[in-house]
Amino acid sequence: MKRVFYLWIAAVLITGSAFVLQRYTGPTYPKKVSAQINDTTILSLSLPRSGYTDEEVKIEMPPVSWDWSARLYHRPYPTDKEWELNPPFWPEEGVFVSYLPEVSQKAAKLAYYIELENSYEGTTIVLPPDEPVVIRYKGAVPAWALLPHIILMSIALLFSTLTGLHGAYGNPSFRLWGFITALAIFLGGLVFGPVVQKFAFGEFWAGFPFGYDLTDNKTFIMFVVWAIACIVNRKKGNRTVTVVASVITLVIYLIPHSLRGSEFNYETGEVVTGVINLVPSIF
Repeated sequence: MKRVFYLWIAAVLITGSAFVLQRYTGPTYPKKVSAQINDTTILSLSLPRSGYTDEEVKIEMPPVSWDWSARLYHRPYPTDKEWELNPPFWPEEGVFVSYLPEVSQKAAKLAYYIELENSYEGTTIVLPPDEPVVIRYKGAVPAWALLPHIILMSIALLFSTLTGLHGAYGNPSFRLWGFITALAIFLGGLVFGPVVQKFAFGEFWAGFPFGYDLTDNKTFIMFVVWAIACIVNRKKGNRTVTVVASVITLVIYLIPHSLRGSEFNYETGEVVTGVINLVPSIF
């Protein structure tokens, strides 16, 4: 019993660490940027990379001294259209704000950046300094679809890790936990997952064999891996297959979420599979 308790603790810690890592590497989470605008002031911003359709996205920055002005530029992504200029940032509730325009098309993206200019010194700072931020728009997903998806996929990762640990230590219960893992992936990823995708981006399934959506393909591979493990373990437990399935699942999960997802093509007017660069997403 003591070993089982320790295995549960280890599974929770590993799963929790994976959740944290996923959060900080995912391309839909806000991008942290900073700039030193004088000898004593460092400006830190959190720039959103995900927004809801038909809603303006607020861009906030800390107050700056009177000799600095800030402007927000944006354009559809990926296109070569001219950058559109928003009105300068204005004070609102203790911060400076500007707003990206409303976008009604699901899976559409905008690229944007902030330009800071010091009228007294003639200095210009661009944030982010490397390349514009890309924000993707999604439709609202009802709680009855989103919550079961999140809960079941979280359970799937926890039980996958637990199953692998039980298999590594030879506890026979890994066969039961493996079945529960496969069931959770099927319900959370292949039943509720497409429903969430439809509400958010207008497509039920954009993975194999119809497209290259990385999140859909990750889910499909995880289910296939655990389905194979369950079949192999049906009569006689195979610890090696179980541990391998658990490791593969953890590695797949750590691939940033929505890295290669649905994207609106401004030229064709269709939703296709897009690409979000991995390195800028992490840094």
